[in-house]
Amino acid sequence: MPQPYQLTVSEAAHQIKNKQLSPVDLAKSLLERIDDTDQDLQAWVTIDREEVLTAAQQLEDEAKEGHTRGPLHGVPVGLKDIFYTAGMKTAAGSKVYADFVPDFDATTVRKIKEAGGIILGKAVTTEFATSDPSPTYNPWNLEHTPGGSSSGSSVAVASKTVGAALGSQTGGSTCRPAGYNGIVGLKATYGRISRYGVVPVSWSLDHVGILVRTVDDAALMLQVMSGEDKNDPGSANEVVPNFAEQMAEHNRPPRIGIVSQYYQEKSTAEVWDHTQSVANKLADAGAEVVNLALPDSFGSCHSAQRIVMNVECAAFHEHFHATQAVNYGPRVRAGMEMGMLIPATAYLQAMRLRRQFREDMVRLVGQVDAVITPTTPSPAPKDRNTTGDASFQVPWTSSGLPTVTIPSGLSEGGLPMAVQLGGLPFDEGKLLGIAKWCETVLGVKLSPPSYS
Repeated sequence: MPQPYQLTVSEAAHQIKNKQLSPVDLAKSLLERIDDTDQDLQAWVTIDREEVLTAAQQLEDEAKEGHTRGPLHGVPVGLKDIFYTAGMKTAAGSKVYADFVPDFDATTVRKIKEAGGIILGKAVTTEFATSDPSPTYNPWNLEHTPGGSSSGSSVAVASKTVGAALGSQTGGSTCRPAGYNGIVGLKATYGRISRYGVVPVSWSLDHVGILVRTVDDAALMLQVMSGEDKNDPGSANEVVPNFAEQMAEHNRPPRIGIVSQYYQEKSTAEVWDHTQSVANKLADAGAEVVNLALPDSFGSCHSAQRIVMNVECAAFHEHFHATQAVNYGPRVRAGMEMGMLIPATAYLQAMRLRRQFREDMVRLVGQVDAVITPTTPSPAPKDRNTTGDASFQVPWTSSGLPTVTIPSGLSEGGLPMAVQLGGLPFDEGKLLGIAKWCETVLGVKLSPPSYS
């Protein structure tokens, strides 16, 4: 029988609902797991153990009386340290926010609590969710980067110190570290999940990310957090469907488009060969795999994303930078200072290019059920001074289309490899159904040997 800390979110929630698992025992198991592993991995930055156990006891008492608050009743969830949590320090990995304690919860945090979830603590983020690497270690090999900026969240899930953790993605900060750590990462459509109460990098690019170990868990977390929020101007007025029902409907052989242009050129030979072998395995199981050509607008999508991110980052940090520039890390500071020099005309042109690119991406993806690419050009680099290459996520982030990353194997060096599936806007249920089918066909469940 697995230890409580080894359970996925869906498994833990099911066992709690059926009175087979105590929320207190689950919380204690995860806290003990953190004690055993986090000195080496440094995935966590703030944990209020007393509050976690108090909340677990209250939810256990409610469960005994036959009352459950929602689908996460009694299940702990981790938060990237940029999510406002009332009464809990939210430092965003920076000296600038070192003592910041919010007096309200981010909308996502509130929804998790309303669904019965327990906030286990804050996971390490790179500074302000940008490019300066965090102190977190990759559990597969301590000499390799864990990715970023959702480094702590990804490592916490991979090392089984929590079943689910929230991240964010402005370039590739959810799906890239998910790929590097052998877990599932979901970036929903821009506007599907509120960013209210999340420290921003770039208002028009930021997405809340979901980091879990199974596609089912990704759907569960998405169900809990989705919906319009009047406090977030970027929040979409879209009906929230039953994602589990949509998944079940689309859990069958799909029509998948594979893109070799750009992705083959930029990938290592090992990664591209692996991606082709995955596509062949899916085809052997009944999927129709077709080749797709990228639109001309793809050529400017990375540059446009970088311009917009730097300018909007500069706009948010301008007043802090004026008095605390020395307290920023070199990369986040360089990015915002570059943003301060970019003229408004260049920013507006970049936004225009993004709109065109989104339209072209919708047409591209509309030819198939989902598009498949490698998640990253290579496995996690042997360099802890980098967070890795986000170029394979940037097109999906800039266009705002949903993507999910699933583990697909191990490299010759024993590091996780992954593929990324992209879908149409607000069609996450279908995308997750396809991802579930692929997950089943591939049959890959990865766990770091030293942290299994």
